[in-house]
Amino acid sequence: MDQQPGQEESLSELLRIRRDKLSALQAAGQDPYRVTRYDRTHQAEEIKSGFAALEGQTVRVCGRQMSKRDMGKAFFCDLLDGSGRIQLYVKVDELGEDAFAEFKKWDIGDVIGAEGVVFRTKRGEISVHVHTVKLLSKSLRPLPEKFHGLTDTETRYRRRYMDLIVNPETRDVFVKRSKTLAAIREFMTGEGFLEVETPILHLLDTGAAARPFKTHHNTLDIPMLLRIEMELHLKRLIVGGFDRVFEIGRNFRNEGMSPKHNPEFTMCEFYQAYTDYFGMMDIIERLFAHVAVSVAGSAKVPYQGTEIDLTPPWPRLTMAEAARKYAGVDYGGWRTDEDARAAVRALRIPCEAHFTRGDCLNAVFEEKCEDHLVQPVIIMDYPVEVSPLAKRKPDNPLFTERFEFFICRREGGNAFSELNDPIDQRKRFEAQVALRRAQGVDACVDEDFLTAMEIGLPPTGGLGFGVDRLVMLLTDSPSIRDVLLFPTMKPVE
Repeated sequence: MDQQPGQEESLSELLRIRRDKLSALQAAGQDPYRVTRYDRTHQAEEIKSGFAALEGQTVRVCGRQMSKRDMGKAFFCDLLDGSGRIQLYVKVDELGEDAFAEFKKWDIGDVIGAEGVVFRTKRGEISVHVHTVKLLSKSLRPLPEKFHGLTDTETRYRRRYMDLIVNPETRDVFVKRSKTLAAIREFMTGEGFLEVETPILHLLDTGAAARPFKTHHNTLDIPMLLRIEMELHLKRLIVGGFDRVFEIGRNFRNEGMSPKHNPEFTMCEFYQAYTDYFGMMDIIERLFAHVAVSVAGSAKVPYQGTEIDLTPPWPRLTMAEAARKYAGVDYGGWRTDEDARAAVRALRIPCEAHFTRGDCLNAVFEEKCEDHLVQPVIIMDYPVEVSPLAKRKPDNPLFTERFEFFICRREGGNAFSELNDPIDQRKRFEAQVALRRAQGVDACVDEDFLTAMEIGLPPTGGLGFGVDRLVMLLTDSPSIRDVLLFPTMKPVE
């Protein structure tokens, strides 16, 4: 948050006062930073949920002091730990004059430990009647005020540690993110998939559309790239004999940032031998419903004012059907590539000179159709020009057995009947690389992957989806930065 001159002076004074308190503690041989551990017996929520059994019992709690209410010879204070808040009742008669006097000097934000008896106040609040208390760490910087605190969005992202302390709803988002990852793993392992890890550092720019981040390995003295996908390594494992594999991990793309995009993001990719893209449709519908029920309690979840129903099955449209339905475009009426380019330009959609009919159909879909796709829907049968790793449709080789699913006007994931013809794959790789080189990118064919395909990739279905976007849906978060603990931010000047 931006500080006004008067606020800056006030903050500087508060910082000085807190450092003076620390110096006094250290001079008295009570340096809180020398404390190495505090053996807690219970967390706040354990005490609240287990009150019937714990009433009258002695417990030890620890956490951050969030508020203090001075009652003269007693204090009520709120303690925040990893599970939530619990009220402490600190009385001079129990603590003793000297210890009570020291406790009174402690600040909001200090980390403390307390031992005492569980009871319920006259107002009905479950609390701990403290008989010993210990300062575990000194907070040298004040927390934002309770009612005028950390509300600036950019500051919340930059100082997530403060956001987590003062905004309980932020903590809840990241608890749900953790539960989402656990539910994905539960589902995938229950379906017989083996979780694996593949390299993040890659040697080759294979010409895929996404731009990679570049780095350098000093010992080998070679350039390397951060991965943009896991796909080619995971399919090598299918060749090697693992029939079902999945990976959850970070990918990196050197592209723009927006409410939907962050340069590093979490993907889940999985591959299954002896199935096709229809098998992937079945799995992703059941997976999303399972995760929603596990995390949110229902397959119907609210998102930005709309109830999204993830219950299987989801509607299915080909890309050509979607273009006809939402844009009034008849792909079948385009006889030549020039017909297609003229039709696209007439819709005022950006169209490059090299665009084919397939490129044009994809452009129409992206510009005119995606905004209509609110409830879960599967868009299938993508043109071969935009699907270099998908198997062609046997009855129409201009299209592939590929689908993407859309939720809340956003693409949620991408799936194929994987191309397993190494000769066709080489031709598509070479065409993709030639296009990227024409654009000034030093791309190359992944010869080792083609060698693996020549060994023999069985019929395989594969799918990748963005975990961050799923968490956005399940937590009703409008921006991807809301579900990343430390989103990429422009440096402060």
